[in-house]
Amino acid sequence: MRRDQLEHVLRAACQIAADPNVLVIGSQSVLGSIPEERLPLEATASMEVDVAFFDDPDDRKADQVDGAIGELSPFHEMNGYYAQGVSVSTATLPSGWRDRLVLVESHSTQPGRGYTLDPHDCVVSKLVAGREKDYAFAHALIREGLIDPVTIADRIEMVEVHPLVLERLRKWIGMYRPTA
Repeated sequence: MRRDQLEHVLRAACQIAADPNVLVIGSQSVLGSIPEERLPLEATASMEVDVAFFDDPDDRKADQVDGAIGELSPFHEMNGYYAQGVSVSTATLPSGWRDRLVLVESHSTQPGRGYTLDPHDCVVSKLVAGREKDYAFAHALIREGLIDPVTIADRIEMVEVHPLVLERLRKWIGMYRPTA
């Protein structure tokens, strides 16, 4: 996915939901803070943008987005990418994540704007999910020097997860932290 495609999804989602503030919580949120030409293939391979809304307690807005520009929709067929409407609570994020959101606002996002996760928060969320593609995503960003393993380790300590999940996260990031 490219930044202009992300902006297209943001514009469409805000119009569909009649809400100018769209939150991107999946892997494509990295397009909000890292120039696409610096991102490895593993970080831009997805053609799905996970979007949520801050004020959507019953997920009605997310469902509207899913129905209009979701997977297998005419939007998807025409553009080759799509949005998946999700709840803000879909991702397990480190405390304070809202204070670190990255604003994506341009002529292309009007009449709305997007808020993307800080890349470190995004990676922690992916590591919590723990799928093979999530580990590949995180590894690629570390390999390219786009995120800092020490910051990831700090953010891991800021998530509320089962102790066994926390142990798994600590072990994984331990492979990347320098030893003293």
